[in-house]
Amino acid sequence: MSLTLDAKATAKAWIDDHQQELSDWHQHIWNLAEPAWREYESSRWYVELLRQYGFEVEAGSAGMPTAFAAQWTNGPAQGEEGAGPVIASYAEYDAVPGNNQAATTSESPREGLGSHAPGHTDPHSVLGISTLAGLLATQHAMREHNIHGTLKYTGEPAEKMHGSKVVHGLRGYYDGIDAMVSFHPFYMLPLCNTARWDTQCGAYYSKVYTFVCDEPETWQLSNNPNSPIPASHSAARAPGANVALMQMYTASRVMQDAMLPSFGGWSLSDAILSSGQATADNLPARVAQIQYSWRTPDIEMAEHVLKVLDRNAEHAAAMSHCRLEVTWVARSRPGITNHVLAQTLYDNLAEIGAPQYGDAAIEAAQRIQRELGIEPMSKPYLDECEALITPQDAEAALREHLAPWQRNWTSDDYVEMTHYAPTVRFYISRPALKPAAERGAYPAWVMNALGGIPAAIDPTIDVAGKTVATTFIDLLTKPEIVAEAKREFAERRSTFDVEPLLPSDFEAPIDLAWPEYINNSARSPERQWLP
Repeated sequence: MSLTLDAKATAKAWIDDHQQELSDWHQHIWNLAEPAWREYESSRWYVELLRQYGFEVEAGSAGMPTAFAAQWTNGPAQGEEGAGPVIASYAEYDAVPGNNQAATTSESPREGLGSHAPGHTDPHSVLGISTLAGLLATQHAMREHNIHGTLKYTGEPAEKMHGSKVVHGLRGYYDGIDAMVSFHPFYMLPLCNTARWDTQCGAYYSKVYTFVCDEPETWQLSNNPNSPIPASHSAARAPGANVALMQMYTASRVMQDAMLPSFGGWSLSDAILSSGQATADNLPARVAQIQYSWRTPDIEMAEHVLKVLDRNAEHAAAMSHCRLEVTWVARSRPGITNHVLAQTLYDNLAEIGAPQYGDAAIEAAQRIQRELGIEPMSKPYLDECEALITPQDAEAALREHLAPWQRNWTSDDYVEMTHYAPTVRFYISRPALKPAAERGAYPAWVMNALGGIPAAIDPTIDVAGKTVATTFIDLLTKPEIVAEAKREFAERRSTFDVEPLLPSDFEAPIDLAWPEYINNSARSPERQWLP
């Protein structure tokens, strides 16, 4: 056997030998289920484990407390004669508020937490443990076969808000990387068990508008110019920040169909951040915050939405006797494809095969169906979850649903990485059930639960981990693949020369009122949830 084939066999054997350990690691992260920017325990776990495996790890990278950057080199250091390529991947681990679900076959929150606590919906817990499996398997194979090169691995918090990758990119953490592998679990055609070909993810903007009522006493002075207090009970008081927020919310909802035409698959979402006004009684609200996030196929469309939102915010503030502050959360460019890496990765995936669900996974799915009053199916999982589709066929199927002019679809912040290094984006199926006739979609808790049931989710980790490892080994042992991928990257980058959309000194908005966990031993020894 060749060096490449020997090393691949070694890497896959490492994953086989560590299946139970990988499953246990995933259960740990899945049960932590910490929300964006508050993944303290999850990131700490990754940092400590990577250090145990010999990686140099910077905790809190790029000023983000729950991010990290890890590196390990075998052979000469970068820049020295005989040094191998620099290959990278990353972990995500943020969960989503309001999706707490135990790893059971009935609707039930995890013990000690209410139903509105976070849970893993995508699940990012699988994303991180899968790429970690590939990383450590590759490291083992590099040692066993004396393969030179550098492995880089970043911890990327707050993916649900495109929070960290743009910051890591601006700070230079992706500089010098020869090839990047990006993974995400998925569940349906055409992006199931394949790699993206041409249609990468599009633009994503997210911005927080803060309304501040600094001087309520200066509202309509003529009401009572001799009053010694800002606003008596008998006076007309300043509208305040809550009024500004509601004006902004209402205007933007009403005007949504005036922002962009109703095609292209664009979307706009909003979230009201906690303002601490609940116990302020009759005083005008001093501060209120609302976050808007929007996905568009291209930057031009994103800018149209931005102009409307900015204008709405300015007028809402003026109407309500407030000043306006704005905070960017994310501003991502559409992705750049790389056919060389996509084909290389898919060739490895084809050798490994799609996830397959055993008796225990089928039994768990059938129990869920019985719980919902559905006749259990002999093969309850979507057929697509256990089948491969080539990148080219996936692209053709995706394009059937898109306008000819549309170059990108949906969003994910891996796109920022594609502007710094050749990048492949691939998907491995997560377990999803076949719909029953005339029953419609399953409740959201079902997929959340399947993401935590080991028999159902471990096949995803196995296949994704082996795909990462074998692709890494191709890149480490076949310099012609890296050279061709970099040539393609340079060519495509020259035709899509879009600079970062945020300034180089941009700092992640970690101090906003994001949902988080707290410990409150006076109330309960259990971990409590603060919305």
